Amino acid sequence: MTEILGIGAIIFGMFFFVFGVIGLIRFPDVYMRIHSSGKVSILGVIGVLTGVAILLPETTPKAIALAIFLVITQPAASHAVASAAYRSGVEMHNPIRDDLSNRVATHDWRKEELIDEGR
Repeated sequence: MTEILGIGAIIFGMFFFVFGVIGLIRFPDVYMRIHSSGKVSILGVIGVLTGVAILLPETTPKAIALAIFLVITQPAASHAVASAAYRSGVEMHNPIRDDLSNRVATHDWRKEELIDEGR
């Protein structure tokens, strides 16, 4: 019975990994891709780690530590990548609203100069 639960948890995690990769392929810009990869990777890794912890009970403390570390660091890493992309001047695909346009100076890497539109 524990093997079925472990394999089910691993399949659950792999399900999220597959849809994350589909999102990376289908979404048009870096911001949507970060959203896709950031959200589903946590669920995917936690599913796989849960399955590993069920199948190999001696690895449970390591799996728990890794899951906690990932839940703490993944949102910060996704935010850092998105912020760097925005400050580098990477354009959004079909933006509806841009709350940072008047607050953050961006760098247009094509012109090699700092653009300070809002100040």
